This record gives sequence, structure tokens and C-alpha cells, in this order.
Amino acid sequence: MADGLSVFLVEDETLIRMMMADMVEELGHRVIAEADNVRDASAFAMTAQYDLAILDINLKGVYVDPVADLIERRGKPFLFATGYGPELLPSLLRRRPILRKPISIDQLKAMIDSMFPEAAAKTPH
Repeated sequence: MADGLSVFLVEDETLIRMMMADMVEELGHRVIAEADNVRDASAFAMTAQYDLAILDINLKGVYVDPVADLIERRGKPFLFATGYGPELLPSLLRRRPILRKPISIDQLKAMIDSMFPEAAAKTPH
């Protein structure tokens, strides 16, 4: 983890996904996989090697919970980045961390640091 975390980013809005990827990299982490729909995200969720997944809740009108379920089954940490509240999530996923859009780099850093305290001291910003 000396090089930061590897992040799987799921977001259907291209500009938001690019902005999120820039913030992740500015914080010293790297985006290793990106998806903008549930089908592609599900494939990456099961096969990609990542430390953290950041998931938008609504991908082109389809809720991301099947992807979150796959990630949870692998035992990987994830958080939601969304304009929606937790009420749209199945009850078992409501306990997961949620960042409300628009997201600042400071909010993203604070959330990642709280989930990965061992990485907190190593991230710039």
C-alpha cells in the first residue's frame, strides 16, 4: 500500500467519473478500473484487484446494488458517491459510507482516511 490504494470507480456520468479519478490520483491513489454501467461494473467487481470501490447508486436508471453485493461477497470495502440518500439502497447496504455529490477532494480524503487509517498518514493534501 506504499503507492496508495487501488480504486475501482463506478460512475455513469463521464465528466464526474473523470473528476473523481483526478481526485483519487491527486490523493496519491490510482484508479485501476472504471465502469459506467451495471454489466461492466459487475465483471470488474468480481475480477479486478482493487482495495476500494467507489460506486454511484444510479447508473443510467439502474441501481448499483447487484454490484455492491458482488463486492461485499468478495469482502472488499466500498463507499457510495451519489446525489441520492441512503433510502434508495437495500437496507443491508445503508450502513455503508456515503459521500453526497458534489464531492470535494477534502471530503473524499476524509472518507478514505476513515476507511483506511493506515493509508491516511501517507496521502498528500
